[in-house]
Amino acid sequence: MRRRSLLLAALPAGLVTLAGCGDDDKSGSSRASASPSPSSSPPPKIVDGPLPAVTAGVKFGEKPTVAKGSGEPSKNLAVKTLIAGSGRPVAENEFIQANYLGQIWDTGKVFDNSYDRGSPLLMQLAQGTIIDGWRYALLGKKIGSRIEIAVPPAYGYGKAGQPQAGIKGTDTLVFVIDVVSSFNSGSSAKGKAVAQNDAALPKVAVNTDGKVPKVTVPKTDPPKKLVSEYVLEGDGPKLKPEQTVLCQFQGLVWESGKTFQQTYGTGRLSQFSIEQMQQTVKGLAQGLNGKKVGSRVLIVVPPELGYGDKPPSGGLIKKGSTLVFTVDILAAM
Repeated sequence: MRRRSLLLAALPAGLVTLAGCGDDDKSGSSRASASPSPSSSPPPKIVDGPLPAVTAGVKFGEKPTVAKGSGEPSKNLAVKTLIAGSGRPVAENEFIQANYLGQIWDTGKVFDNSYDRGSPLLMQLAQGTIIDGWRYALLGKKIGSRIEIAVPPAYGYGKAGQPQAGIKGTDTLVFVIDVVSSFNSGSSAKGKAVAQNDAALPKVAVNTDGKVPKVTVPKTDPPKKLVSEYVLEGDGPKLKPEQTVLCQFQGLVWESGKTFQQTYGTGRLSQFSIEQMQQTVKGLAQGLNGKKVGSRVLIVVPPELGYGDKPPSGGLIKKGSTLVFTVDILAAM
């Protein structure tokens, strides 16, 4: 089972709500994260230090070694840019991918790091989804930056601490964070266009401006078997069944050509587990499995791998409907 990061304040609740969708759902029912919970602390004062030295692994992307804290840490949030990136600044509510190492100020004990796992953390910088120390420290930082921060308890785990990680309610936490990438509602797949030569399949636009790609469904009978084809082929790692996917997507009904749900243009992205999607729309899960991050994929789902004779009530999907999806795979964890 994939180990959940200690940084996340809540498990993502952004499962694609296909089972409950209505007609052309542009309201963004595919929420990208759990609803934010009220913050227990006002915004922190951000100061330059003190911060312990990074003694080894000083390059971006390298696992750092950090000295133990010296003296008393600040009661404020200490933030220092060790390496200034050249990408765009990160904004509130965006998703970011970041590698990090976290340790306790007093002891220098490392309690968590993503470098050893070989996979950056994917999370949303929003209230209630990540510890506040990260949320406030990373806003406005540029992609490609390495940031060191010292987080007092009020902006970490509070008085309760995090016993499973050996963190007490009085512990100040030190993090080194490499901001790898970020995604927002204007993000699209950026892969290489793949020829669409099969006249029996829908044609999908290859725009990469974050706007909904036009899908033209042919006036023919749908295929009887699952179809999963690249429209834009990315160069990222292949998706695995146990991963969570961050994406833009739209779903259409083959028979009518009408959209029943989408994220494009809603101001939100969608985040869902492939394994859990297997319990809802098997064809969508199977069609994404093994596809490369950074790709746009066309998936045609026959009824037996979709909703069959039990479609959602009151919507565009009917008994025996074939479903057409376009999915921009932005990131995975």
